[in-house]
Parts: sequence; structure tokens; C-alpha cells
Amino acid sequence: MTAMIRPRPRSRAMSWVCATAAALAVQLLPIIARAGSVSGEPTVPPLAGGNGWSLPPDVSVDGWRIDSLLRSTMFFVVVMFAIMVTWMVLACVKHGRHHKAEYDHGDGKKQITFALGLSAAIFFVVDGNLFVNSTWDTHVAFWDFARAESQPNRVRVQINARQWAWDVRYAGPDGTFNTEDDIVTLNDLRIPVDAPVIIQLTSTDVLHSIYLPHLRAKIDAVPGTVNRLWFQAQKTGRFEIACAQHCGMAHYKMAGVLTVMPADEFAAWAARASANSVQAYDPKDKDAHWGWPWRTEK
Repeated sequence: MTAMIRPRPRSRAMSWVCATAAALAVQLLPIIARAGSVSGEPTVPPLAGGNGWSLPPDVSVDGWRIDSLLRSTMFFVVVMFAIMVTWMVLACVKHGRHHKAEYDHGDGKKQITFALGLSAAIFFVVDGNLFVNSTWDTHVAFWDFARAESQPNRVRVQINARQWAWDVRYAGPDGTFNTEDDIVTLNDLRIPVDAPVIIQLTSTDVLHSIYLPHLRAKIDAVPGTVNRLWFQAQKTGRFEIACAQHCGMAHYKMAGVLTVMPADEFAAWAARASANSVQAYDPKDKDAHWGWPWRTEK
């Protein structure tokens, strides 16, 4: 009888080397592809991104409020984690093999008071900080639509989310939505820098959620409901628009581009786009007339 020869198991070191090589290949492929492109081919400015280790750069006026809450919460979490790890290490060192066991049900008055006091301290410090600051930021910034609407340079935008794209609509020179001079784009949101932008958003099919990470803005698109948000960009550039709600098998396709432009460039683009809309307007195309009367705060 011949002996069965079993394959030699791969060592952990070899597995680590293979995994590292694969990770490096994934990182290098885009660089190689860009290097091999034709030098004379016109290029589009890349989307702004982060360093991969932290949040993407904040280009909004009020985004610092979100970042501040995240940083303070992370600080408290790190401090509590360090305390608990230190506590466990000291317990392991102190309660060694030669330590005499002490049996206790933990239901004494002292233990209960200590546990409740510690829990209350953590709750009021961490959750209290989140509650107070988030409530204040919501009141003075994120939900202050009256202030945004009162600005003379404010921009109104309607967005219709659907599987799997973002339909964007601006009112034309007549200032009324769903008329022949409206500007309509697909996955392309253009706004002027240093101007409040108010977005009213809905969906025609399922739940979606528009997410603008560089502006720290996100809100759900709900069928039958018009939600809204506003923000103000303070830097020009091209930024990502993502969908933060799984909306079906092609959810990954709901990627758009937010372009923040100088005010004069935005005005010139809007004038050209509105003129093109007037020429292409078809009153019989009912599906293209998905806009609604602008809803103001009551």
C-alpha cells in the first residue's frame, strides 16, 4: 500500500507575504493605469479626498460642528478605554495565583452606589455633551432655514432620487420650478462658493440618502415626503456625492459629483444651461416635469 502524501501546509509567514503583495498590487494598479494614459488627452480634475486615515477635508461653513462632536466623543471613549484596560491589568496583577479569593454577590450598598454613580457620570459627561451640543448646533445652524432663505445669493435646488441616480433641478430666470427654463442635470450638482444652498429632496421608488461627506451633510430621501437640508461651501473643487442608504442591487451606481464654482462661473453656466433647457423643452414629456412648487418654512 502506498502512503498518501499530504501537501505541506502554508506557513503563516508565507500567507502574510501573499496578503501584503496582493494589497500592494491593488494600490499600484491605479497608478500604473494613470502612467500609461495618453499625455495629450484632456483630463477632468480629480475628486477631492482625504488621507484614508481620517475624515475627508471639511469645506463647509458649519462642518466643524460635526467634527467637534466626533473629536470630543472619541476623546471620552479613548479615556474610558484606557481606564478600563488599566483596571483590568491591575486586577490581573493583584489577583494572582497566591491571592486569596473573596466571594461577594456585589449587591451591597457600597457596590450599588459606586456602580450607579459611575454609570451616571459616564452618561452625563459623554451623552450629555452630545445632547447639549447637537441640540444647539441644530437650532443655530443646520435647521436654521430662515437664515439661509433670507440671503440674497442663496441657491435653491430640488433633487429627485431614484434607482439609481440623482435628478437635479434648478429654477431658471423666472424663479419658478417645473417650468421650461429649469436647469435639469443627472448626478451633477453645481453650486457657487460662499452661498447658502437649500436642497429639497424626495424619492420616486425606495429609500435613498444623499451624503456629502466634504460638507458634513446627509439626509434621507423618502417616497411621498420632501425633506430638506442646507449648507454653504467655502472652498471650490469637485467633491463626491454618495448614497448612504442601501437602495437595491445597483446601489453602488448612485455616485454623483458636487462642483463648487466661483460665483461668476456658476452664473455663466446657469445661463447657458437654462437657454439649452428652453430649446429642448417638450411639454408632452410628462416624466421630465417631476419638479414641485418650492416649499417654504411656515
